[in-house]
Amino acid sequence: MSKVLVIGHRNPDTDAIGSAIGLARLEQALRVDAEAVALGKPGRETAFALDHFGLPAPRVIEHASPHDVMLVDHNERQQSVADIADVTVRKVIDHHRIANFETAAPLYMRVEPVGCTCSILTRMYAESEVEIPADTAGIMLSAIISDTLLLNSPTTTDSDRIAAEELATIAGVDLEDYGNQLLRAGTELGDQPASSIIGLDAKTFTMGSVSVRVAQLTTVDADAVLVRRDEFFEAMATEKETAGHDLFLLLITDVIACDSDLLVVGEPVDAVERALGVTVADRHAFGKGIVSRKKQIVPQLTEQLAG
Repeated sequence: MSKVLVIGHRNPDTDAIGSAIGLARLEQALRVDAEAVALGKPGRETAFALDHFGLPAPRVIEHASPHDVMLVDHNERQQSVADIADVTVRKVIDHHRIANFETAAPLYMRVEPVGCTCSILTRMYAESEVEIPADTAGIMLSAIISDTLLLNSPTTTDSDRIAAEELATIAGVDLEDYGNQLLRAGTELGDQPASSIIGLDAKTFTMGSVSVRVAQLTTVDADAVLVRRDEFFEAMATEKETAGHDLFLLLITDVIACDSDLLVVGEPVDAVERALGVTVADRHAFGKGIVSRKKQIVPQLTEQLAG
């Protein structure tokens, strides 16, 4: 049987990388020749986690053929590998909406409304009676911390809390202490150009006839990031035109205050205001308590644009 590639979404975040590693390790324990790969280089937060637990970054690919694939942390085709239509998808493990996805053959698909894909994987290890290696537990824990903002996001469920505690024990770290280190590592933007920053954690969604790009960056000092708003607006407008998006949203999330500033480029702005209950002025809005793209942005905006 040929090798199976385990793939997270484009512009991989810590869950995309962590769940790819986690599922690949589980499949290997079940005697499947599986390899975790990525559709981009890891960001600062993910690199910190990989280094902390002594894990190499998965190799980056552009095409999966001729291998079969397993998808983690996504299912929408526009977020996946370029030749997804030409390969066989064996499994999907995800915690997002299902959209723009179909296969020619039956598959194993597990999608649950939890805060992180790695929470699902933690239970899959238990169900398969496979022990989680310490380094794998560490990167999976990092994914849960990242996706739930250290269990403070409204997407957080009891499943995430239980998994995080279990994984922290296996990895040998203090959940709160390590979690704060990880989140702070992820907020360091350094001297990266705005065009790179807006692509660190960005996904494209089709909502009715509207193409929407939603990017998110986390920070411990939103004001310091907003000083560069004109750079972000210019970079967003350029990418919007180049990629053919109708609307580009950048969520600047303060991980301490658990609020977000929202930068908006494109149309329809009124749909953004209605969906999120905000007022957009000079392409900027403040979202009190808004921290989750998956739960607080995408469903509401989809209802407005596709309803």
